[in-house]
Amino acid sequence: MPPIKGLYAVTPDLADTGALISKVQAVLAAGARVLQYRNKQADNQLRREQAAALQGACRQWNALLIINDDVALARELDADGVHVGRDDSALAVARAQLGANKLIGVSCYDNLMRARTAASQGADYVAFGSFFASSVKPGAVRAPLSVLRDARSLGVPVVAIGGITLDNAGELIAAGADAVAVISALFAVPDAAAATRSFCELFQAQTT
Repeated sequence: MPPIKGLYAVTPDLADTGALISKVQAVLAAGARVLQYRNKQADNQLRREQAAALQGACRQWNALLIINDDVALARELDADGVHVGRDDSALAVARAQLGANKLIGVSCYDNLMRARTAASQGADYVAFGSFFASSVKPGAVRAPLSVLRDARSLGVPVVAIGGITLDNAGELIAAGADAVAVISALFAVPDAAAATRSFCELFQAQTT
């Protein structure tokens, strides 16, 4: 399975499945190859409906589908992986249910020790943030850029998240982020495809 790198698109909280799929199709067509389905406002039925539709889109574009914080749904859909949060047991539970061949990412906030533990226990990538003010999580813990540099020694991909825009993504990549997770700067702009291409080009420029 391809590693987590580059632009990591994260879906917005949209109840309209058709509108969500339309936006995601534009982002995937423009070059995004990692998508996390995240909808904190949806009930179980809507989450299942949306995730299944997104899986079809990801398969069409040969993109990875990661499910946020729902191991059962990831297993039901045979998604590419799951992203888990603060619960210390979540990684072990996810691995036991999904098996060795699925991707498991772990939110580490500003905590390098948590990331080190996650990597040693088999996490496929670790995520830090919020690095900047975020409208999605306005009260999120702020992480320093130094944690990205320090996490390079862990041996797993490092993802940055939180308030990331085209104006600030470059400094995160330069500090050591293998991927940047983006919601609003992709899905709350007039042209999601153009934004996607710009993020991909920025990443290519920073890594060549």
